[in-house]
Amino acid sequence: MTSTVLVSVFCPDQTGLVASITGNLFDLGANLAATTFTALGTGAEFTAVAELPEDVSIDDIQNDLEKIDVLNGAQISITPFTLEPNQGPHGRITHRITVSGGDRPGLIARLCEVFVQFKANIVRMNAERLVSGTQDQYIIRFSVCLDDDKADKCLATIGNTAGELKLDYHWEGA
Repeated sequence: MTSTVLVSVFCPDQTGLVASITGNLFDLGANLAATTFTALGTGAEFTAVAELPEDVSIDDIQNDLEKIDVLNGAQISITPFTLEPNQGPHGRITHRITVSGGDRPGLIARLCEVFVQFKANIVRMNAERLVSGTQDQYIIRFSVCLDDDKADKCLATIGNTAGELKLDYHWEGA
């Protein structure tokens, strides 16, 4: 019987990191489901839900990952994943939204409150600050699941919120 685990790795960002981790998991027979990787400043975070064959334990994965040179000193966590590994209907991406412009405290929270208002699910979110010249630029990308009957109003409200904050706004259907 297979088991499902959550693999989390945090370490300095470097070339070959994702290839090293996923290659190791493949060699152990793990089947990756939802997987993400992102650079966070000079660090990097890799997270994956993985189905393991019967003969591979959490300790096997932990020990093998700790032997990888690029993961020297990394924070590695392998834990049982007790939720459903397959996304439900609210995990389907229906729209991609980008908001960009000047950085300000509370920006992500203000936009996310709109999604709550329309019962939209944020499937993925990426935000980054780009330092350039006189003013920092902030770019937030949302991949969301919007109900058809609420999508137009939600998108209009996000657009109005972005406009009030003097931010650029773009969306596209998935």
